[in-house]
Amino acid sequence: MADRKKTLDRLLRVRSLQLNLVRADEARAQAKLDSEQHLRNRIAALADNVAPAPQPSGALALMAAAHFRDRLQQSAEAADARLHVAAQGLERAAAATRDAKRDQTAIEKLIERETAEQVLRAIRALEEPPPVRKFRHGPC
Repeated sequence: MADRKKTLDRLLRVRSLQLNLVRADEARAQAKLDSEQHLRNRIAALADNVAPAPQPSGALALMAAAHFRDRLQQSAEAADARLHVAAQGLERAAAATRDAKRDQTAIEKLIERETAEQVLRAIRALEEPPPVRKFRHGPC
């Protein structure tokens, strides 16, 4: 009995630790996704600021702006790819969190079941009548 209780308690501690670790991984994945989204928005804002000016100041300025827009477009595509990878990482982390939570819940249910069985055994033990001792007296 005590060994089973110790084993279940140890399993619960391990599963709780694993759950906390995967929750931390999920939080890091969410932070990375937010960072990539912020970077993508910043690149889009920079690309909007480089739009052709109504009064071009010369061919060299237009070439420089076109080159800069091209580089920003490449950066935007790379940011989109990183954003996609970060979203996939977040999905994997969320799935790992769900799995760890399921494992921890299963251990908690086993502990509850074990506790309920111990209570039932104690109740049954109380319901049993005490053993009757026969007193055998010697010759008086």
